[in-house]
Amino acid sequence: MNFYVMTLFPEMIRQGVGTSITGRAIERGLIDVQAVDIRDYSKDKYRHVDDYPYGGGAGMVMQPGPIYDCYQDIVKHMERPPRVVYMTPQGRVFSQEIAEELSREENLIFLCGHYEGVDERILEEIVTDHVSIGDYVLTGGELPAMVMIDAISRLVPGVLSNETSAQFESFQDGLLEYPQYTRPEEFHGKRVPEVLLSGHHANIERWRRQKSLERTLRRRPELLEHAALDKKDREYLDILINSSNNKE
Repeated sequence: MNFYVMTLFPEMIRQGVGTSITGRAIERGLIDVQAVDIRDYSKDKYRHVDDYPYGGGAGMVMQPGPIYDCYQDIVKHMERPPRVVYMTPQGRVFSQEIAEELSREENLIFLCGHYEGVDERILEEIVTDHVSIGDYVLTGGELPAMVMIDAISRLVPGVLSNETSAQFESFQDGLLEYPQYTRPEEFHGKRVPEVLLSGHHANIERWRRQKSLERTLRRRPELLEHAALDKKDREYLDILINSSNNKE
């Protein structure tokens, strides 16, 4: 899978994705991440890529020309136009569902804004997806782009050493992940749950499912509305809810 990041800070992207799981995936050729400097496409001898906004206002706005030329240079050898993701708090909130959707693309381009934003005309011309990682404002789109690249890369076949890891972590089936434990068996007086030491796989899976339901109900109850639940899940949730109501 190929990621292209149009940015004013290419080194920030390279350093951010060049380590850990994404770094190893790049080395193995499973993914490719190209950080493309928008300033290289400025026709100004000082490499300016921004100007004052029409109508007045604080700050500067990124110009459409350098971004368009950067985009054209990236896509010139592609068979079809790729999806272009603009990182903005005005977009739909990034989720595991969106990560899975985008992981099926061969090429993805991320446009990282800066200053007070980007000229609206270039957004209308090349952007296909407006995406946010949360309802807050950052200084640029680089960190959100790296968050998305990390989440999407984990879903590319071969990136994770344990092929089942991406299937059984937070948000799989719409539920939060169950608690995890490792050695020692006792830490500060707290023991690993006996069921995890039993070797009884069916009991372990049932315990993990129940803990996922408990954790989701307690921390992110809104996720349950769209979670993939069977009859046993719903019966267990009813028990949890009734127990909670009786304590009140």
